[in-house]
Amino acid sequence: MITGRKPLNLSLYRLALTPSGLGEETSKGFKISNERLEFLGDAVLGAVIAEHLFQKFPYRDEGFLTETRSKLVNRETLNEIGIKIGLKNTLEQVISSRQFIGNKSLFGDILEAFVGAVYLDRGYRFAQQLILKRILLHMNVEEMISTVSNYKSKIIEWSQRESKTVEFKVLRVHGNQRFKEFVVELSVDGESVAEGKGGTKKKAEQEASKNACEILNIAV
Repeated sequence: MITGRKPLNLSLYRLALTPSGLGEETSKGFKISNERLEFLGDAVLGAVIAEHLFQKFPYRDEGFLTETRSKLVNRETLNEIGIKIGLKNTLEQVISSRQFIGNKSLFGDILEAFVGAVYLDRGYRFAQQLILKRILLHMNVEEMISTVSNYKSKIIEWSQRESKTVEFKVLRVHGNQRFKEFVVELSVDGESVAEGKGGTKKKAEQEASKNACEILNIAV
């Protein structure tokens, strides 16, 4: 058993291994699948990883923590981990000869649903230990941190490559001396492209740059 403990409620784990493509519809039109468990597991996984990063990097800012968590729990990473910890083999045993075509993030989705099942079956602390000892083990945190994007640098590099002029302008500053929120506009060749908010001008510029990268389809 992946958890190392006998399940208290086996039906939860069976449900976690039931993607929507294999789900059966009830008489009331409700499809029985792992999607609700996936939703729950995503929240639990995100909370545990967030706390882990908060404790591990006490001097890094919110932007760094958010971006690192995003990289750790993205679909590609979770899909690879789902396969590594045995969910692919388990699913193949469950579906046996049934015809089924899953999406490319199938095992990442099942992993989240599995975490949701563990949470309901054994509680938060047990799920937390499972994530830290069995899932985080397969995440190369240091390598992922080295690839955390500096969106402003990406925008500047893109502007130089495309011979564009990028400018940042502070539109508004809310709050008082202790608690401020900056609103920054990013423009390209004089045209507004995106805005960003942050507790400092630098954070707001990063947020505006991130939004601009998405709008302009700039790879990060």
